[in-house]
Amino acid sequence: MRYLWQKSPGWRQFVNGVAIVGSASLCLLLLPMRLPGTVLLGIAPNWLLIWVVTWSIKRSVLQGAIAGITLGLIQDGMTAHNPTHVFGLMMVGILTARLQKQRYLQEDFISVALIVFAMTIMVETIATLQFGFLGEATTYTFGLPLEKLAEVWQHHQQIALISAVISSLWAPVIYYPLNHWWTTTRFLGTR
Repeated sequence: MRYLWQKSPGWRQFVNGVAIVGSASLCLLLLPMRLPGTVLLGIAPNWLLIWVVTWSIKRSVLQGAIAGITLGLIQDGMTAHNPTHVFGLMMVGILTARLQKQRYLQEDFISVALIVFAMTIMVETIATLQFGFLGEATTYTFGLPLEKLAEVWQHHQQIALISAVISSLWAPVIYYPLNHWWTTTRFLGTR
């Protein structure tokens, strides 16, 4: 296997592509599931956000943005398209890739959990704004549905905090195997 891995770049790309698509597909399948121990007050981890953070940590801004857009579109296809998940996941990919990890963060579980925590709060805030501005309301002031926005913001803090905590706690489950795979494949490819 090692001989085939070192001598055939096409085989390396194929196996790595299967690992990427397979891990993203697994996260997509986990998204609607409520597995025991992964739910806190009815809120499950945002598996796609964790995957985009894991992918974007060692990638360029463009690669992070493309991953966020792609998974956001797939998630919109699985759920309602309003609010869209594309913008939030795209921002996660861009901001995670732009972090200067060499200076500020080491790539360990704690820094990945902190990144996932912050990005989850950002994604939940983007979704809350979309719910508030795109929802139905009876009273409009300056074109904004203020009653709906106030109603949505009442629950935003609780939902964002719970989602951020549960997602950051489960981030190592996705990060560790993928990071190990990509590090190993990079090492084997250079030998």
